[in-house]
This record gives sequence, C-alpha cells and structure tokens, in this order.
Amino acid sequence: MDQGRCPYNEANYPANLSMQDLINALIFGIIEGITEFLPISSTGHLLIAQHWLGAKSELFNIGIQAGAILAVTLIYRKRLWQLATGPQAAHNRDYALKLSVAFLITAVLGLIAGKMGLSLPDSVQPVAWALVLGALLMFWAEHKTGLNDAETAITWKVAIAVGLAQVVAAVFPGTSRSAATIFAAMMFGTRNRGAATEFAFLVGIPTMYAASGYALLKELDAGADENWSAFAVGFIASTVTAFIAVKWLLKYIQSHRFTGFAWYRIALGGALILLVD
Repeated sequence: MDQGRCPYNEANYPANLSMQDLINALIFGIIEGITEFLPISSTGHLLIAQHWLGAKSELFNIGIQAGAILAVTLIYRKRLWQLATGPQAAHNRDYALKLSVAFLITAVLGLIAGKMGLSLPDSVQPVAWALVLGALLMFWAEHKTGLNDAETAITWKVAIAVGLAQVVAAVFPGTSRSAATIFAAMMFGTRNRGAATEFAFLVGIPTMYAASGYALLKELDAGADENWSAFAVGFIASTVTAFIAVKWLLKYIQSHRFTGFAWYRIALGGALILLVD
C-alpha cells in the first residue's frame, strides 16, 4: 500500500497530533460518557485514566462533559418540549417552576461558593473519601426508601434539596452530581426512583450547560490552545456512550435498587488510593 495514501499514517496528521492522541481522547470520552450520569463519580474514573494516560486540558474536559449533557438533552427532548410548550397545564407549570427554583439555588449558591473558594481539589484522597462516604449514604437512603416507590410527586422540599445537593457535589469532587441529586430527591419524599432520577437529570441539564459554558468562555478568553481533532473525538465518544449509559440506567432502575452502585463506589475509592496515590 502507498504509504502516502494510508489513512492511518501519522504523516497525515498535524505535527502535534498522533494516533495515540486520538485513541486517548476516545478513551476519555467513553469514560466520561459512561460515568457522568451514573451515580459512580466521573471524577474518580478520570483520575485513574489520567494516571495511566496523562492529564488532558481543561478545555478538553469541558468538551467531553458537554457531550454527556447533549446526550441527556436528546433523551429527555420530548419531556423538555412538553414543559416548554405546555405551560398552560398546571402540572407542567408547577414542575417547570420547581426545576427553575432548583437551578437558581444551585446557580446562586454555587457562584458564592466559587467566589469564596469553597471547593476541595480534584485529588485522590478527597475524591476517594467522597466515593466511600457517598456509598454509605446511598445504602442509608435505599434502606429508608425500601420498596415503597409509589410516590412520584416532586414537592418544593424535594426541589430545594436537589438544588442544594448540586452545590454539595460541586464543592466535594467525587460525590457524583447524579448520586447527590437523585438521593436528595428520594430522601426528601420522591420515593419512586424513576421520578427522582428524571427530576435530578432535568435540573442537571441547565446547570451543567451553564457551568460548562462559563468554564469554556474562561478557557477561550485565556487563549487556550486545543487539539480540536482530539476534542471532536472525545466529544462524540462521550455523547454516544452517555446516551447508551443513561438509557440503560433508566431501564435498570425500573426493577433494581442503587445498592450495586454503592458497592462499586467503595471498590473504586479503594482502587484510587491503591493505584493512584
């Protein structure tokens, strides 16, 4: 085969881009897509990946997170359209208002926390402990909820709790935003796992778009130099895998508890300490 025409010849890529860069971007995108919305902490998994593959730029990390958010937006597109076009229905208006309040709580308190520097570093020890402590809270929440999953209503208490939970997840890396918000909803009254998960994810969509957009503007304003081919690979991989992972999760929780994820978090916390520290 003519080496000059071989699509996999590294000479065909820019000087600062290798096939390994693309493979690494693919791996990071897959990890982010699978773990961002499962209650197992994307931060913990990415720390392990960075240990073996090297750290990625902040702009790249924003990109793969945006891919995961896009996937959830696509999954809930009909529900979002229903809320946007049906405000005349009392139940839609009430639900949308609670989503908005939960988002505003996160935005205001998150901004205050950021200005005050109230955030632990994305390093091994805090993330590992957050994984383990979060697992214990998941066991407790599942025990409290039991099999009584008939309650699907989203109360104001639940909306406020979910908004606060997102702030806690931002301050304590490794907590898992999805775990914090889902279990906040369950512990404060929404016993049905599907209803709690839907509200948590719908609140997360504007929250994560806003956070990613703000971080993206900061990075671009600082003159971030990004490998856009690797960025695109990571973004697409994250979008596709997040779509599959969230679809699987929504089906899984119809007949299973979250305790399996709690055991996994404990194992991951131990692995972080042993393999990365």
